[in-house]
Amino acid sequence: MRYMATYDLMETMRNTNEWLGASARAMASYPAFALWPNPAMEMMRAWGEVTERSFARMVAKPDWNIDNFTAEDGRDHIVSTRKMVEKPFGDLIHFRIAGRHTRKRKVLLVAPMSGHYATLLRKTVISLLPDCEVYITDWHNARDIPVSAGKFDVEDYTLYLADFMRILGPDTHVIAVCQPVPLTLAATAYLADVDPDAQPRSLTLIGGPVDPNAAPTEVTDFGHSVTMGQLEETMIQRVGFKYDGVGRMVYPGLLQLASFISMNGETHAKAFQNQIMAVAKGEASDHDKHNLFYDEYLAVMDMTAEFYLSTVERIFKNREIAKNAFVVDGKQIDFGKITNVAVKIVEGEKDDISAPGQCLAALDLLTGLDDSKKAAHLEPGAGHYGIFAGKSWRNNIRPLVLEFIDANASGPATSKGPATVAAVKSAANKNKKAV
Repeated sequence: MRYMATYDLMETMRNTNEWLGASARAMASYPAFALWPNPAMEMMRAWGEVTERSFARMVAKPDWNIDNFTAEDGRDHIVSTRKMVEKPFGDLIHFRIAGRHTRKRKVLLVAPMSGHYATLLRKTVISLLPDCEVYITDWHNARDIPVSAGKFDVEDYTLYLADFMRILGPDTHVIAVCQPVPLTLAATAYLADVDPDAQPRSLTLIGGPVDPNAAPTEVTDFGHSVTMGQLEETMIQRVGFKYDGVGRMVYPGLLQLASFISMNGETHAKAFQNQIMAVAKGEASDHDKHNLFYDEYLAVMDMTAEFYLSTVERIFKNREIAKNAFVVDGKQIDFGKITNVAVKIVEGEKDDISAPGQCLAALDLLTGLDDSKKAAHLEPGAGHYGIFAGKSWRNNIRPLVLEFIDANASGPATSKGPATVAAVKSAANKNKKAV
């Protein structure tokens, strides 16, 4: 129980701020105050509304909010999520579109486990739904998982991905975003050794730290500046009595959120000041730009302590992936055994989390893969989020990814002839993709 009090103290502070916001909003909204109009009361109400909403979102799992989809027939079709696989630490879910023919492109989106929920990729999912059957990894909040469920570290994460790939079958195209990139590569190499027929047709790896030392950033510098003992003492706590995971050692989402905000503190402070003013003036709305962003950004989840610590130690400090020395379930995997899975790297020129070069390092590890099955794209001017959810993704990267998927499918998505397929392959599989 050494850290349980600390965990409960953080939750108490969050709960108190939510209550203060609600109280300020309620008090400043008394009808009697309208008899003596006062800007101070409007500011108090606005502060309370923004504060209550912000602190309430920190413990709420966002909904996907993808209710319907307009298909090529011009009709709206209902979208539902179906759990294909349920596991203690994460599920595999499928976005089903009622009344629509199954798409030939089968895509597995591997969502990060880095403090936010899989709904962080909501816009990515929406952009792929018109052309693909979309599946995604839905990781669970560690605070809600009983201690009896056991541990979950980077090896368990890798084995989860290998199981999901097996279940979806070899005609799957995997897209991994940010943190899971090196472990997705490891899962594929693991399958290449133990179950080659279960490997996916292609991997698209977007902005992930395959070799953190290839292009150091503030994130990688932090990993090298502290010892594992310091991390364990300062970052790890036990889940308090309020949640099902009571007693589980975790890296709390609230602590991770504090780190996120501190990196751009002035920007976030200004955003909330502007939002309070907008609410006071009656210019804000429930789904305005601020709320749409921060409802997702503030919703954080706990990671198991063993996953967080093993990620820092094995991926960032020891660089086991970069050195081709990663061990899964007692078996050292070899990236050179990946020989028939096409791999595309996507990086953002201005990515300050996984800088250009960190993800590209994956291609050098694939010594058994022919160059014709390797591709890379550097998106000019794009930051980290832009390469999977912003304008750069929609306008430039998404079309390239779909083209790459078609080029490396067993057959083209549009049933074209062999000559056309060859032309698509030659265009899509390039190490230096033109912008």
